[in-house]
Amino acid sequence: MSYSHLSFAPARVNRRFSHLSRGLVGLALMAAWGCGARSQQRAFEYMPDMARDPAYKAFAPNVATRDGLTLQTPVAGTIARGYQSFHYGSSEEEATRAGVELRNPYSATAQTLEEGKALYQTYCMVCHGQSGQGDGPISDKIPHPPSYLSERVLQFQPGRIFHVITRGTKKMPSYATQLSASERWKVVTYVHTSLQNLRDETTVPGGGPR
Repeated sequence: MSYSHLSFAPARVNRRFSHLSRGLVGLALMAAWGCGARSQQRAFEYMPDMARDPAYKAFAPNVATRDGLTLQTPVAGTIARGYQSFHYGSSEEEATRAGVELRNPYSATAQTLEEGKALYQTYCMVCHGQSGQGDGPISDKIPHPPSYLSERVLQFQPGRIFHVITRGTKKMPSYATQLSASERWKVVTYVHTSLQNLRDETTVPGGGPR
């Protein structure tokens, strides 16, 4: 039996290792060459279309769309994420109806009152004042809002206060775009409990939103 063929095995391994080494060195040189451009010179890019996708401004023409516009009209019936429909108009009758039908989904927990207070101080206090007396920092520049402790406003159910925040009333604009429905209810809870010193309604167990 001849073993002469075994002498070629190390040579084959060496040749393969040599080819692999050369390939790795070549790749390293290419990488260094591509990344080593000067600051005034653009570096080489591999598959630039994967790194540079075309960006269009909202009102810019767009060859990729059927109507040639970038900003597309939403499909009929589209509802924004998180949107909750509000089936009450802006009239006094609708405000009264909201007070009768709507129920506050939050109970007056420490966390809800704290969050409601923070929202009130951010969005409401500038007109209504820290204690809800209608004496906010800019109240002298506008018709004074009614005090939360006035006989009329004390009769408002939480649902009606929610309606006022959502729809606005007289000189007060709607805050539906600034505050989510959940945040509006937290403000209502704070006003009803902390500023008006009224007992909160029976709510959903756990004090969270329905």
